Amino acid sequence: MQQIETDFGTLVTEEFNPVNANTKHDGVFVAGKNLLSTPYGDLVPQYASEDMGRRPRKPVYFYKDGRLKSLPLQEQTTITTSLGPIPAELLTFHPNGAIKRIFPLDGKLSGFWSWQNEKKLAIPLTVCTPAGTITMKAIGLQFYDNGSLKSITFWPGETAEITTPAGSMKARKGIAFYQDGTLRSCEPHAKTTVLTPIGEIKAYDNAANGIHGDRNSLEFHPDGSLATLKTIDNRITVDLGHGNIRTFSPGIQPNICGDERLISVPMEVGFEQDKVIIDQKHTFKKSACRFELTEHTTTALTTVAPCS
Repeated sequence: MQQIETDFGTLVTEEFNPVNANTKHDGVFVAGKNLLSTPYGDLVPQYASEDMGRRPRKPVYFYKDGRLKSLPLQEQTTITTSLGPIPAELLTFHPNGAIKRIFPLDGKLSGFWSWQNEKKLAIPLTVCTPAGTITMKAIGLQFYDNGSLKSITFWPGETAEITTPAGSMKARKGIAFYQDGTLRSCEPHAKTTVLTPIGEIKAYDNAANGIHGDRNSLEFHPDGSLATLKTIDNRITVDLGHGNIRTFSPGIQPNICGDERLISVPMEVGFEQDKVIIDQKHTFKKSACRFELTEHTTTALTTVAPCS
């Protein structure tokens, strides 16, 4: 046994094992019940695994300077945050001690425990965000080191009505914010018409990863202007003058699940001052070109996500 002093109290732990360390952090298993008094409430680090095997025992991780980095909790515990009380089974911290991420659940997925099983344990959260008050089941919430909200990742199938610089819309997957609270990005739940500097485009990403809500397909600059979107419904024709015309459309690819379907590949369109950037590699000056938007359709494709 050994004792480790933290900013929130003393931890009695097992001896250090290099297996739980790397160049960025050290990890140790807690030996028995310990109580840490934090600005977020009294916390008991995980010291035993659940009988059902959903939550195997995890080590507490520290930054190399000794500050807490990751703290699994023995039981789901209500945490005090800038958004109000949030239930948590796992916390991570910034180097300054502020909460970085909150995971309401921390079950280990396996052949015997699916994400659907885990989602059934999730409690709907109602939080007041800069994009409006929303209610959904969250996989995780991320915060800046000053305590302001950075992003929320939704469970699959969850949606929330939010206010964006492009208007009100229903979001899925997640939403993200700049440090001042301005909306940074969201993932439209359905095809949504967005007014862009070159005309109206239907924004939708049929292949959104959904792994986290930190980065989404509909993005905004800090001033609220449109930064990027993805579409599977519009074709862009660029007239550069002197008979030089280029056309860009969403792509196609075989379904990765191996069946005979072809799926649409979203085309990304970005806007930066006088620039229009297509698929991150074709850049045009808006003031020097003429842009025409037309509908992109095909009956040979499916627009659903791969393996859906």
